[in-house]
Amino acid sequence: MGRIVLATLNARYPHAAFGLRYLLANLPEDLRADAEIVEFDINQRPTDIVERLLDANPRIIGLGVYIWNVGPTTQVVAELKRLRPGIVIVLGGPEVSHESESQAIVALADHTITGEADSALGALCRRILDGGTSPKIIAADLPDMAAVRLPYDLYTDADIAHRVIYVEASRGCPFHCEFCLSALDVPVRNVPLEPFLAAMEGLLERGATALKFVDRTFNLNVSVGAAILRFFLARMRPGLFLHFEMIPDRLPRELRELLAAFPAGTVQLEVGIQTFDPVVAARIGRRQDNAKVEENLRFLRAETGVHLHADLIAGLPGEDVGGFGAGFDRLAGLNPHEIQLGILKRLRGAPIARHDGEFAMVYSPHPPYEVLETGAMDFATIQNLRRMARHWDLLSNSGNYTLTLPMLWGDGSPFRAFWRLSAWLHETTGQRLHGIALHHLTELLFRYLTEVAGRDADGVRESLGRDYARNGRKDLPDGVRGGVRGGEPPARGQPIAAKTPARQARHLGEG
Repeated sequence: MGRIVLATLNARYPHAAFGLRYLLANLPEDLRADAEIVEFDINQRPTDIVERLLDANPRIIGLGVYIWNVGPTTQVVAELKRLRPGIVIVLGGPEVSHESESQAIVALADHTITGEADSALGALCRRILDGGTSPKIIAADLPDMAAVRLPYDLYTDADIAHRVIYVEASRGCPFHCEFCLSALDVPVRNVPLEPFLAAMEGLLERGATALKFVDRTFNLNVSVGAAILRFFLARMRPGLFLHFEMIPDRLPRELRELLAAFPAGTVQLEVGIQTFDPVVAARIGRRQDNAKVEENLRFLRAETGVHLHADLIAGLPGEDVGGFGAGFDRLAGLNPHEIQLGILKRLRGAPIARHDGEFAMVYSPHPPYEVLETGAMDFATIQNLRRMARHWDLLSNSGNYTLTLPMLWGDGSPFRAFWRLSAWLHETTGQRLHGIALHHLTELLFRYLTEVAGRDADGVRESLGRDYARNGRKDLPDGVRGGVRGGEPPARGQPIAAKTPARQARHLGEG
């Protein structure tokens, strides 16, 4: 029997490879006994990754391929094939599950499994080891979720101590938003609830504290969502943190009452708004009741301790910067804790590509395939939005300036005010803010508010001082000193970064 190594390049070390654990758990028992998971991250050199893989003396290497790792993974495959052409390389993951025939990495590898590979990988490995033949590209049948073995015992103690633990109670999505690969999914399929909750009990008993649900629509099935919330509410303890992705316009009373019962800062909801423009939403197949969205977000912000992370996408077909800015202002008025400004990506296989001609969509040919310009937004505008997104992360999503930033826009447009600040920061800092020290960023914000925006210096100094003093910081820059009356207590809970790529566990590998 030959050795099987399952590997991927994660975006960062804390992002445990959930999909690899599913694949290992569902290999036939005799194959599983001689298989292992080896995880890397994209900051490691491909040649060092090749060295580690060859040290395992594998007969088969399975690699999870994603939008963030396809470049270095292609180099890994090329070098493996030059050094040990007899090793069978099997690919899987969303990046190679669509438009497969045109990809260099697929040409280099021996086989590619498209779709959910839980059962298909074991069957392929059996044929390879028995000397049989298989097609180069294999479309996996959908697995029976009742028959899929759960992978949670494959999280190690080190994983539980140092990494985000990904879990899923369902797969699939009932919606057809054209920018998302879930638009191609079959209807939602639930993991059987009783064994799933038993597995969650096991994780909690082992000390797991940060659980991130990768379900696309956690609140679609209200009874299942409520049962899961009740389970964790009954086992709530200090340090436990839960992340869910929710449909923004679906929040019935039962879920509201349960969410309101959780201690502040212990639950994060990722809410994909994407656009408030009904014409743009209809164009891309997105169904959303904006009035219900606003009602639900106001309730969550006012009546619960949930940490709200909301997403908007810039560059959607036909949406100009004025329309995007109006949506930003509408969302900012609902006061979520974080607003993630994303730039549209043309994921391989996503139906959004059908709009390319009509709306003059131009995308980068390289991962992550972000839009470069559209008929409604030129390249310079999208570049400004891209910078604004980075500045928003630094100044707003960081939580470092919660008292000061509202002074920037007052009763006016947050979008227009922050657009002007972003342009000034870009010019003043020599076009870069990466790695800037917090005290210097605070000085820059003070300068802008007082010298450019014309805000009262004493008021800005007071607000910045209180923001800066939060969490015990005392080295307030000299130019901003004075008028400090003490900081507010730090927010409870540490949200899991919603940008973590954790939604594709159905494929071979995971970030």
